[in-house]
Amino acid sequence: MLSNKIRITVRPQKLARYSEKHARFYRKYAIAVFRTLRKPLFQKFLNWMMKRENIEEHMVTNVQVMAFPFRKKNGKGLAGKRNLKGEIFIYPKRLDFCRKLIRNCGKEKVYSYIKNRARATLIHELLHVKHLGDEGKVRELTRKYFYNFVRHQNTENSKSLHNYENVAHAVKTFYFAF
Repeated sequence: MLSNKIRITVRPQKLARYSEKHARFYRKYAIAVFRTLRKPLFQKFLNWMMKRENIEEHMVTNVQVMAFPFRKKNGKGLAGKRNLKGEIFIYPKRLDFCRKLIRNCGKEKVYSYIKNRARATLIHELLHVKHLGDEGKVRELTRKYFYNFVRHQNTENSKSLHNYENVAHAVKTFYFAF
């Protein structure tokens, strides 16, 4: 099970850059993601997906829920990445971004979006283990597996998918408004 490999990682040099208020927000964010990714139902789904895709568990050494966001050189945030050592990193959205979404969509929907974003990111990065250089294939499979997971959950998660789709649409609208 991957649940034993999931942990929260705080880089001390990044912690020094943030105010106490920001650090508290990111701590809560990381804990929510950590708990979401370790849920038994999601772990069972990941095991099924990994078997179906012939991804061996030993190829993933750990999954690090990073406490602070990562910005690429182009200024855009990163949801996740994987390295050749088999480490997967899951990054949070920036606080300012979450605040704007909360104003537009409400706290409950954004919380649901955060959890689903983490699930989709982990699915995506796991698929990169098998389909290393094929981003198009990985995106297609991520969509397929993510919707498969959410569709087969109870009604609360169906509501969660609806919230995720609404917030995802709001995010696209938000980005393209500028």
